[in-house]
Amino acid sequence: MKQLITLTSLVILTACQFAGSGEPPLPTIVPITSTLSVDEEAPVNEAAPTPTPTAAQASTGDTLKVKPTSPPTPETDTATKPATQASIPPLESLSLNLTPVAEGFQRPTFVNHAGDGSGRLFVVEQTGKILIIKDGRVNPTPFLDIVAMVGSNANEQGLLSVVFHPDYTHNGFFFVNYTNKQGHTTIARYQASDNPDAANPDSGKIFLTIEQPYGNHNGGQLAFGPDGYLYVGMGDGGSANDPHNNGQSLDTLLGKILRLEVDKANPYGVPSDNPFVGRSDARPEIWSYGWRNPWRFSFDSTTGDMYIADVGQNQYEEVNVELAGTSGGQNYGWRLMEGRHCFNPANCDPTSLDVVLPVAEYDHTQGCSVTGGYVYRGRLHPNLTGTYFYADYCSGLIWGLRQETDGSWSQAQLHQLTGTNISSFGVDEAGEIYVVNHQGNIWQLGN
Repeated sequence: MKQLITLTSLVILTACQFAGSGEPPLPTIVPITSTLSVDEEAPVNEAAPTPTPTAAQASTGDTLKVKPTSPPTPETDTATKPATQASIPPLESLSLNLTPVAEGFQRPTFVNHAGDGSGRLFVVEQTGKILIIKDGRVNPTPFLDIVAMVGSNANEQGLLSVVFHPDYTHNGFFFVNYTNKQGHTTIARYQASDNPDAANPDSGKIFLTIEQPYGNHNGGQLAFGPDGYLYVGMGDGGSANDPHNNGQSLDTLLGKILRLEVDKANPYGVPSDNPFVGRSDARPEIWSYGWRNPWRFSFDSTTGDMYIADVGQNQYEEVNVELAGTSGGQNYGWRLMEGRHCFNPANCDPTSLDVVLPVAEYDHTQGCSVTGGYVYRGRLHPNLTGTYFYADYCSGLIWGLRQETDGSWSQAQLHQLTGTNISSFGVDEAGEIYVVNHQGNIWQLGN
């Protein structure tokens, strides 16, 4: 994401606080864990989206409001059976409706669920708070408040995401990604308290801190993969044009997606089957490289495929898909490529570069900064099954992307939220998808 806002200063939690410049110390290599299984893969061109950019500036007040239509819970979603791929209509025939859920949040950047059967939604505010939507209301007391630790002056910094441990019901662990008062990326673990709606603010443990040379391109996404490992999205370090060539340099964690083991080492370990383990010229945490700013990525909860939306430079925004079973180590092109186009050098032969090209892209006549979302696997809207939704931060355009039964990719522009900045998507326990705007509103996506 290109345009975000936050604060400044520094507080140390515990363990592994970064000091000085350069990369963090090399972590412990740990044996791979047994892979969690996903359902058998269900089928999901790329038609360029159609234009009509709009300026997007709106504001809301400070009061949090929840609309009468509250987020669904797993218990209420089981009545409708999901559609089969054969029964899904052509993508371009779909229409989207956005139902208001809540408003009045302060620069929300993410929405997630805990996977604990509670039906709660956790809303991340950029300034350093996580709030809960529960039973159709926003709890007045934050689930977590780390405003004192979150900061820096640049627009893309702050508290950027939260993810809950796969065994959260038993251990109460969750992880946050934020920039600290020095502007450096910080991955920290917290734990729930005896009150399920309030985390223990003293339980924080810093797992990883990565120095950021500039104030932008911090990535910010955390997600547990189907294999049980924690994936971390890291931008190229910022400025413009990747001046340090971090995207293509394997000796830095910047411009990468990382894959970490967070249960078997202190503060974290690296799975022994990570693609660059054992190479002296590469950081072992790296899963894939060649990223400019993978602001949002997600895993299809049915197939295990990974969808990554990478923010472009001056002309092209892109969406990449890494199919389940990929062994890692893939190069997604930046700064050699921007989307499917040569960038540095300006003239090249993409087929000779050994890079993975995006399955979809759009140019800056249609927006300025891609916001990745999720593949729909809910039960309320069977026509949306298997469709990946993503948007543009500036124009408010929302697209659907789907892999068809013949393996081809179809894409269509399905909606536009004018006068708004879509900062993120979210998903609940039932697989229903939410749209977040940076001005403070949350909608539920449907048709």
